Amino acid sequence: MQGADTPLPVDLSGLRVAISAGAGGIGRVMADSFAARGAKVFVCDLDQEALATCPHPAMRADMGETAECERFVDAAAAHLGGLDALVNNAGIAGPTARVEDVTPEALDATLRIDLSSMFHCVRRAVPHLRAAGGGSIVNLSSAAGRFGFPLRSPYAAAKWGVVGFTKSLSIELGPDGINVNAICPGLVAGDRIRRVIEAKAQAQGVSFREKEQELLRDVSLRCYVTQQDIANMALYLCSPFGRTVSGQALAVDGDQQRLG
Repeated sequence: MQGADTPLPVDLSGLRVAISAGAGGIGRVMADSFAARGAKVFVCDLDQEALATCPHPAMRADMGETAECERFVDAAAAHLGGLDALVNNAGIAGPTARVEDVTPEALDATLRIDLSSMFHCVRRAVPHLRAAGGGSIVNLSSAAGRFGFPLRSPYAAAKWGVVGFTKSLSIELGPDGINVNAICPGLVAGDRIRRVIEAKAQAQGVSFREKEQELLRDVSLRCYVTQQDIANMALYLCSPFGRTVSGQALAVDGDQQRLG
């Protein structure tokens, strides 16, 4: 089974989109895909190397800092002349450790970047979306927002929080014509999942290959999904075709049954 490798063929001409952590990884694929379908994109990232090669209007911002979340949204709205969509993509893997070995500092960083940053970006973006007559918010959760995730409790706590935040926003902002959804990726092919598997394999004293095969056995399609698969769901949710989809946590994961 092979996931998507081209952007969803939808017309997003003129759509004004802000994407956090949009200069590399899934965020970059989303930015490229929105732009390929006619949207105007503004991104931020903390990775200076990724920013240096990013073809989209961009700025450096640390999503772990409230003021920088606000500065990013303000800059995006100013550059684009308003906002029609916000994609909250920034996140970190957090520690891989037993709960008693997780430091307060590691927990705080994970919650700040993976959950609080979304709150601060949304808070700043909502007035712009209302001014546009409505719009879309897409929050990146995870399969870890659907299942328990041993040895990754800070990450799972944040991603479950994203789902609750999304549902609450959908109810609150629906009357303003703003649809709000979460995407829950599963095993997304790329360097990030490789690092996660390596960390879990080391923590459990098994080989990378053993851990990888164990994880894939819990995916009905027995495959990774692609970054493009995630981007295409974001395109759909922000397109006219997805405008009446709201309050959902949409799994893009090959039908993952659990996290080990």
